[in-house]
Amino acid sequence: MDILEVKDLTVSIQGKVILKNLSFTLKKGESHILFGPNGSGKTTLIGALLGLPSYEITSGKIFFMGQDITAKSTDERAKLGIVASFQSPPEIAGVKLADLLKLCLGKKPEDSFSSEEQQLIERFKLTAFLGRDMNVGFSGGERKRSEILQLIFLKGKLLLLDEPDSGVDVESLKLLASELQRYIERTGSAALLITHKGDIMDYIKAKYGCVLLNGNFHCFTDPLRMYEDIKNYGYEECVACRRRNTGGWNFEQRK
Repeated sequence: MDILEVKDLTVSIQGKVILKNLSFTLKKGESHILFGPNGSGKTTLIGALLGLPSYEITSGKIFFMGQDITAKSTDERAKLGIVASFQSPPEIAGVKLADLLKLCLGKKPEDSFSSEEQQLIERFKLTAFLGRDMNVGFSGGERKRSEILQLIFLKGKLLLLDEPDSGVDVESLKLLASELQRYIERTGSAALLITHKGDIMDYIKAKYGCVLLNGNFHCFTDPLRMYEDIKNYGYEECVACRRRNTGGWNFEQRK
């Protein structure tokens, strides 16, 4: 079953085309890794999938669980189960972490966490942070652990993860990535994960990797092999090499 299907998607920002005729699918229980240099359009893709107003879809379609959501608002997409994490989670003074987590769960501020929910909070090492203002004084790892916990409590069906390993220490990376993998396996959700690093793939069992370069997808293969090629040769040479050796893999050529 396809969780996400994108057909010939072209996206512009203030009249400038950033993404050109992208097509791909994400199936139930799959994780895909998206590589690419800064400015290649990775965050633009996340914004377009979320329906953020500044990202204009000039052509193409987005289907979620078989439903055309191209014209749906960000709020409507979120209610369907599309959730995202961002590179730099903001501070929210005056909003306690506990209250935000309860909001994610559909609870009222006066409600209590269930024993299962409390256990998950403890696994994320956030129990001592429940009474603190959201992300105020949090380290990078604490912010990212908090954000991933929110996504799990929201029960997202499609997880759009924009560099969840950025600014994260080794211990936090292992914790949040392992919990993400556990969630994906348990729920059958799908994840599109942007990264510049390879360490997170020690814990996230991604089926495919792809490079986003100059507004287009290039290659479609094992993410660990692709990451090694990128480290050794750079993005453009990696893409050129795979074109020569495979004839140009893309998202539509997978079996």
